[in-house]
Amino acid sequence: MHLYLIYLYSMIDKKIKSLKQIPQIDKLLLHPELEPLRKKYPRLMTRFAREAVDELRDRILSGKPLRNPETQARKLVLKKLEQCLSPKLRKVINATGVILHTGLGRAPLPKTAQENLSLITAGYSNLEYNLETGRRGQRLSLVDSILCELTGAESSTVVNNNAAAVLLALNSIANRKEVIVSRGELVEIGGSFRIPEVMKKSGAKMVEIGTTNKTKPEDYLSAITARTGAILKVHTSNYKVMGFTQEVGIGEVVELASEKKIPVIADLGSGVMVDLRNWELPYEPVASEYIGAGVDLVTFSGDKVLGGPQAGIIVGKKWAVDKCRKNHLMRALRCDKMVFAALEATLKSYLAPGDLLQENPSLKMMAEPPEAVKQRAEDFLKWLLEIDHPNLISAEVRPSSAQAGSGALPLEKLPSFAVHIKPQGSLDGFGRKLRTGDPPIIGLLQDDELTLDFRTIFPAEIPEMKDAFLRALNSIRIRRK
Repeated sequence: MHLYLIYLYSMIDKKIKSLKQIPQIDKLLLHPELEPLRKKYPRLMTRFAREAVDELRDRILSGKPLRNPETQARKLVLKKLEQCLSPKLRKVINATGVILHTGLGRAPLPKTAQENLSLITAGYSNLEYNLETGRRGQRLSLVDSILCELTGAESSTVVNNNAAAVLLALNSIANRKEVIVSRGELVEIGGSFRIPEVMKKSGAKMVEIGTTNKTKPEDYLSAITARTGAILKVHTSNYKVMGFTQEVGIGEVVELASEKKIPVIADLGSGVMVDLRNWELPYEPVASEYIGAGVDLVTFSGDKVLGGPQAGIIVGKKWAVDKCRKNHLMRALRCDKMVFAALEATLKSYLAPGDLLQENPSLKMMAEPPEAVKQRAEDFLKWLLEIDHPNLISAEVRPSSAQAGSGALPLEKLPSFAVHIKPQGSLDGFGRKLRTGDPPIIGLLQDDELTLDFRTIFPAEIPEMKDAFLRALNSIRIRRK
């Protein structure tokens, strides 16, 4: 018992001595290494110094050994400041094979859009200023003429995403009225946001017709009443119902709606502006086809197959678009100068269809021949084999299947090639090192391998990708027996 008390007193004495070595916050911030930073970031440095002192105190009280508390406190403050000031939104290398990856920002912008964005955001712009009259202008006029040219619509407007476009269209045309929609088109558009909920928020009352797999013309006709405000047609771009199915084409829907003088709203989702069959891809509805069929309002995304910035685009008949423009929701949903700068440049690339694949990165990745993807993958593999790193167990190129992503072309698997890698140690740990590297590399961890699909890796990214990959390999620590 006596020996135990001596031991206990000794441990307490060590803790007290260690606690006394922790510097006071004011003294810590006066250190020559921290004082200039304290002057520059007074609030942050005070907070981080307090947090560092608290953390070190907790470590000591929990019995963890602590060498040179003053030095450790200083390092901890600097680390916290670095983490705080490092950008949270970072450029990453997409090695997943998903072209329009929602988590990774969807469509990479065309070079012309990047340049225009940089030019416009560097200073002032005529966002809402008419250079001809010298009076206040309208931001929607910036892209209205080109959208009408590309789609054949009478008018257009732009909001911050396609869910907002659907919400605005329904609220403008059918607020407090019934909207007819097929049960087979009640899609979830991602992030648990669903068409029925969007419709409810718009103020429209949803009237479901047909079944999941079959909707007929008579289903629409029998649902039309004096309270009907619109018919909503939703393109199921993120899934397909196969087998015993039936749906009513957009032309037939417009025809029966016209007889009853009911407007038709169509949500295309992905925003296809050209026939993808030109590049041996499956057919997806084109916005101009729906306008040509007589749809009153067509909505689609700017950052999916269109290949531009996040935006919700509404095109259609002037009377219907005018209702959207005059809706007070427009103020809350409108886009800023950055969106318009990138969107205008993206749309202009469609005026020269022959150059579109060179101008639009998303379409280029979808249409790129598999042989070109394979060559990039094999070149990377050759480099891996040449460095012969001890922390690399195996690496090989195999055929893979990429995809468009973000609900576009849901059944289409794009032939691709990927490098399959087995590192030493923990695969999850290696994946984390790549994700947190500079630049971050986002691949797939599956079947005890790291998979890097080269369809979504730009050739210009490969040199910096090699540097980051080598750093990750070098950082692997193997516990030797």
